[in-house]
Amino acid sequence: MHLDLVLSSIPSPGTWGRQYRLYGIMIALGVIAGLELARKRWADRGGNPEDMSSIALWAVPAGLIGARLYHVITDNQLYRDNLIGIFKIWEGGLGIPGGIVAGVGVGLWAGHRRGIRLPVGLDAVAPALPLAQAIGRWGNYFNVELFGRPTTLPWGLQVPDDIAARAGYGPGQLYHPTFLYESLWNLGLVAFLILLDRRRVIRPGRLFAVYIGGYFLGRLWVEALRSDEANKILGLRLNIWTSLVAIAGVLVYFAVTGLRRRPDDSDEPYTDGHRFDPALAYVPAPHAPDADVALDADVASEADDALVADGASYADDADDEAADGVGSSAPAGGTRARAARQRASGGDDDEKPAGGP
Repeated sequence: MHLDLVLSSIPSPGTWGRQYRLYGIMIALGVIAGLELARKRWADRGGNPEDMSSIALWAVPAGLIGARLYHVITDNQLYRDNLIGIFKIWEGGLGIPGGIVAGVGVGLWAGHRRGIRLPVGLDAVAPALPLAQAIGRWGNYFNVELFGRPTTLPWGLQVPDDIAARAGYGPGQLYHPTFLYESLWNLGLVAFLILLDRRRVIRPGRLFAVYIGGYFLGRLWVEALRSDEANKILGLRLNIWTSLVAIAGVLVYFAVTGLRRRPDDSDEPYTDGHRFDPALAYVPAPHAPDADVALDADVASEADDALVADGASYADDADDEAADGVGSSAPAGGTRARAARQRASGGDDDEKPAGGP
């Protein structure tokens, strides 16, 4: 029996991907998934997951701006006669290297302000970034952009003839789905980073460096397959040079600072040594010698404030009672002051006799 062999391929999304702004939707989904992974990993390290949400409010917009600036600068020929196109981000055009630099830079600033130990925080978000990138890359598919050179592989990507013609190719061909290659590479990188982190064999902060090296290693070979127009230096695409520089920088960093974990390396999430507990909201570090002193000082301050407030309240009540002709004697401090004194002394006023010492 004769069976016809049908060549498989990845279908083109047509025009509906641009029509429904699926490029932006995929980026948003990637951000949400990456943020949730970062929150979970930060909580597992003893940090407050809300830290990641607060940092994302600064880092994500900065990353988008940095990614757009990188694209506009490195592909400036596309906008010399179309300045308004610089702001049409929904049409595509985000350079991940610029997004990493700007987003991580602003994220470090925001994390520092929240008292986060930056190497530990970077390791928490390391797998979250390639997860976001893996999902966001599908935006290129829906925009029918950044596809590779022609291929006869069974997973070749269908591209409309008019779009292929603008890239200099004839009709009826299939192309390397470079968006899919990079998406799968990033998903593999997510799994590798998580497994490596569980082994606890590398120093704090190095997991993020492994992400940088791993991402740009994948970008190196994917970039070599792409067919879209790009600026070149010495015959190589600019993003290939960027990848080479990033990989070299990671190797130098490992050589200078070391990769394997040392006995004195710490995974404590905050610079002051505390850990977050969802039930207690704040747990002082057991090794922090000043933790009890700091808390006692806070309680004493609260007691002073409560005494002042209750004193003012009692004075108002006394005036009202005097006006009504009702006598009263001053209690030994109001309810708030009494509660504050109990916390400061560790005792319970209610258990003492009324006339006791």
